[in-house]
Amino acid sequence: MFTNKGYSYNSMGIAERKTRERQQRSLQITDAAKRVFSAKGFGGATMEEIAQAAELSPATLYLYFKNKNELYASLNVRMLTFLRERLGKVAQDPALDCRQKVRALSGALYDVFLFDPLILFNVFHMQSSEALGALSPPMVDTINGLAAEALRAMGAIFQQGMDQGVFRPGHPIALADMIWAVFSGLVLFEENKRIFDPGKDYLRPTLDLALELIARGLESPEPLPTPEARQARDQKGGAQ
Repeated sequence: MFTNKGYSYNSMGIAERKTRERQQRSLQITDAAKRVFSAKGFGGATMEEIAQAAELSPATLYLYFKNKNELYASLNVRMLTFLRERLGKVAQDPALDCRQKVRALSGALYDVFLFDPLILFNVFHMQSSEALGALSPPMVDTINGLAAEALRAMGAIFQQGMDQGVFRPGHPIALADMIWAVFSGLVLFEENKRIFDPGKDYLRPTLDLALELIARGLESPEPLPTPEARQARDQKGGAQ
């Protein structure tokens, strides 16, 4: 706390206020960008149009995002943050066993789709394109970090099932990658079908079926011994 001629101010409070204002301005820009991208697509949108929609000058826009790719990627961060939180909630739900958690992934992933289909399509296209090369290292690190945390949340479910002897042995992150690949493929495939027939909307039942089949395939034909049981068996064998 500093005092000058009867006036006092808290430098920490000023810093917090500036940080809050910057976050609010950034959200104002990304909300405007989402509207413009939705209306014109990535190729048709310009930074000038986004600045106008945000009621800011283009110069102000570039203080927050270095280019259109960076701004577009920032929308991915919001989507991936929701993905991480939603999957983490399933993984940590004490009311569900490992089998139920795998099946619950269907609803969690569908919620991610409903969060914003347009941005979800962008996430899928960006992960398989050269767009990441146009982003700043901090943005790439943020996107990769959020994606890795989401995969680890799914992987924890599979690891739990393996530790309990319920699921077949396997690599939990590889299984999480497989779930993500199934999800992205179904979303893009169903969206392509809707172009020809807007009345078709089979994503949720198809996703439910896919996760049901995966859950059944994960289960061991016979219950496998838990790590504790294997240790006790090994110790017993060594004593003989």
